[in-house]
Amino acid sequence: MQTISDIRRLLSDAGIRPRHRLGQNFLHDQNQLLKLVTASVARADTVDPAGKTCAFLEVGPGTGALTEALLEHDQHDRSIVACEIDQDMVSILEDRLAGHDHRSRLSVLQGDCLDSKHALNARLMDLLDHRDFILAANLPYQAATPLMGTLLCRYWQPGCTPRCRGMYVTIQREVGQRLAAGPGTRDYGPLAVLAALLTNVRVLSKLSPHCFWPAPKVTSSILAIEPLDDDCLISLPVDPTALSTFLTSLFSKRRKQIGSILGSDSTLPEGVTGQMRPEQCTPAQLLEIATRSGR
Repeated sequence: MQTISDIRRLLSDAGIRPRHRLGQNFLHDQNQLLKLVTASVARADTVDPAGKTCAFLEVGPGTGALTEALLEHDQHDRSIVACEIDQDMVSILEDRLAGHDHRSRLSVLQGDCLDSKHALNARLMDLLDHRDFILAANLPYQAATPLMGTLLCRYWQPGCTPRCRGMYVTIQREVGQRLAAGPGTRDYGPLAVLAALLTNVRVLSKLSPHCFWPAPKVTSSILAIEPLDDDCLISLPVDPTALSTFLTSLFSKRRKQIGSILGSDSTLPEGVTGQMRPEQCTPAQLLEIATRSGR
């Protein structure tokens, strides 16, 4: 696995510095990397025990510390698709792994992981080649929320092709709070509601800034985000993308009363009054409101 000295040397040899605007904080703590890899591979072995139908998707591989660890720890030799927006990092990654014994399992795409708000990059889809995938990534701050929202809306449900079978990610504390927030809190919003209705979220580890180089100003967490049972997901009465759009509209008026947002003739579920605000409703209540609104 790469050490902080390895990462510094790779960037120095390439004549570049970490780009703050791209969220380039490289995870170098060996124990934390191993936790992320172990959880990702264990999930792959659960959903794809023969190692035939599932791939790993890594967004923001940087110098390839996690990429290399995945190549070496997955005993089923699954494919890895790595998407990196920074061409300099792509060059470092490809040069470093050029002679690796398992290089043939790795596909590298230079570009944004998303084509739009609710769709993965089309070239990324081609590289996944209709295989289910597991997101294993030290996610750049700017990419975390839109990517996770897209995966939950478009690639999470049974029958999706390809389907995301879990996310094992290092994210900054602020994003984790937004994901796990409850009603009545400042961070409660569409992402938290979707996560509550579609996933089980576990904190695998908390990371200090010193686990990264350069050290960010905030703490981070490794999260395991896994789908609920297929029966629960299939029974969802509203399409996740439509639900996300509805929630985004609703929470854009979070300080307004629900009755004034939806109209006085709206039929509200039990326990919800027209005087309540969106941020006061539970995920189940918001789902019922969306269902009754025909979303």
